[in-house]
Amino acid sequence: MSARILRRIATGWSGGLLLAALLVGGSTLAGEPPPVRLDSTADHSKYKELQQEFASGPELTKVCLSCHTEAAKQVHRTKHWTWDFLNPENQQRLGKKNVINNFCISVPSNYAFCTSCHVGYGWKDASFDFSAEENVDCLVCHDTTGSYRKLPGLAGHPPYKDVEIPPGSGKIAKAVDLSRIAQKIGKTSRDTCGACHFFGGGGDGVKHGDMDSSLASPDKEVDVHMDATGLDFTCGTCHKTASHDVPGSRYTPVGKDKGGAHMRGKEDKSNPATCQACHGLSPHKDSGMAAKLNHHTDKIACQTCHIPAIARGGVATKMSWDWSTAGRLTPDGKPMIKKDDKGRVIYDSKKGDFTLGENVVPEYAWFNGKVSYTLLGDKRSRTPKA
Repeated sequence: MSARILRRIATGWSGGLLLAALLVGGSTLAGEPPPVRLDSTADHSKYKELQQEFASGPELTKVCLSCHTEAAKQVHRTKHWTWDFLNPENQQRLGKKNVINNFCISVPSNYAFCTSCHVGYGWKDASFDFSAEENVDCLVCHDTTGSYRKLPGLAGHPPYKDVEIPPGSGKIAKAVDLSRIAQKIGKTSRDTCGACHFFGGGGDGVKHGDMDSSLASPDKEVDVHMDATGLDFTCGTCHKTASHDVPGSRYTPVGKDKGGAHMRGKEDKSNPATCQACHGLSPHKDSGMAAKLNHHTDKIACQTCHIPAIARGGVATKMSWDWSTAGRLTPDGKPMIKKDDKGRVIYDSKKGDFTLGENVVPEYAWFNGKVSYTLLGDKRSRTPKA
């Protein structure tokens, strides 16, 4: 088996990690090195501290921190932990904890549900202790088994016992095996990042039409970089992380990246996840008609041509969400759910009407990179009547 194939096993679906570990260096020829894991410098299944039953996530985290002494302190400094961000340009206090939107409204409206995607345990109200190191959830980013799952309404905790969800549905979410998962932890993957980012807003592709479960193992047509049989990028390939701080922010977008390609060894504090960070300011061939395309990059975003539509992987995204229609009941007074001909929910008594779309062509507009958010408590200016 070629080294190229082995690399894809090791960096693709998380379930392939163990297979790669068994195969790499596995020849029995005399003089060959013994089998070795290449995805990590440690085999956590060999640590006796992890070979026990854990009653909760915080209990396990304390064991993790006995070796990784600085990990929680690093996480505490990140946006993934604080959900808080101060825009340096206009001094707006942003971050998921502070902003409001017309889909989910805001985090304080339903802490226990929203924080099921927090990288911590127990954030159920405004009294959450952000300084407690044991509240950091190590597994949510480092699980490789695919069996770690946080349930909505548990304030960031996974199920520690079998739970019927939704209540009365007969569907059982099995308790997670914290010990087994901890013994198989590894690097982050599309699966771990996607567990939250693909399903934000309560469903697959709900909030972000360009991020959904189709990116778990996409083909080239869906994503040329993450193509599972091609470049096979993970999220971290572009969002290169240091000290648990994932670079890139939705709250400080750039209208134009003027920095060009990043160079190793050169100090660079700009966003490494833009197109120009890898491809430079002149990405097209500098000859013939292709040279003209480089003039386009002065004013036109790369995505305009190279991502001509969103929700392209077979997963529809929500285009609109009308809360005002929530509350309708069946003739016998019970909550109801309506689905379209593809089995997708388009009405929920608890949430209102939804409009879904696939292969949606965006509406294009000129953008200078500056965004001012309407925040809770802001006063509305009213135009006086004539």
